[in-house]
Amino acid sequence: MRLISAIAAIALATSGVAVAADPPATPSANPVPSLKACNKKADVKKLTGPARAQFVKDCRAGKST
Repeated sequence: MRLISAIAAIALATSGVAVAADPPATPSANPVPSLKACNKKADVKKLTGPARAQFVKDCRAGKST
């Protein structure tokens, strides 16, 4: 019984260390705009057709002005 308890304690201790060793995810400096946000910007500019599609594509890639 002591052996099982010892193994369980070691497993718990080592799993906590492994989780704590992972660094937290850092948010990117320039988050990618959502499709919804890019579509709203295209609406404001009153874009249609291929020009709108290209604008939204560039916006999603972070290339739009």
